[in-house]
Amino acid sequence: MRSPFDRIRQAVSFELIGLILVTTLGAAVFDHGAAELGGIAVIGATLAMLWNYLYNLGFDHLLLRTRRSTRKTLPLRVVHALAFEAGLLLAMMPIIAWWLGVGLIEALVMDLAFAGFYLVYAFLFTWAYDRLFPVPDPAPRSFRTTAPAPSDRDPATAANAIRNRSNCAR
Repeated sequence: MRSPFDRIRQAVSFELIGLILVTTLGAAVFDHGAAELGGIAVIGATLAMLWNYLYNLGFDHLLLRTRRSTRKTLPLRVVHALAFEAGLLLAMMPIIAWWLGVGLIEALVMDLAFAGFYLVYAFLFTWAYDRLFPVPDPAPRSFRTTAPAPSDRDPATAANAIRNRSNCAR
């Protein structure tokens, strides 16, 4: 597993590089200034972080109330991810429209482009990060925490141990 330092380095690197790329590419593609799109990118990252916390908290409470467990099946995970993204898109669309002075349709297109960018970027970033900073394979773990009892070793040793205990008692 990654150390806490490594996880922080990964998260900060992901956000900083992502903000630089989305601002630069967005400015070129959508014909808006880098400052405008950088502002939207920072707002979007902050909103996504807040939404992530609130959405997952609410989703887990809903699962506990309706299923008495927070375990998610694969289909439930798909619904969870799609609903998260839909909620984030709906929250960001009016902010993008207001911040950039565009209509809701153009804001939706931009919002979808940002979501698509971050989907591809997250895949590529984590792949590159894992190549640059590989995590060593963990050493094989033994599930036994104490030495085996004599009876676990072999029958002859177990018989001798029993005889020795008997002889000590005499």
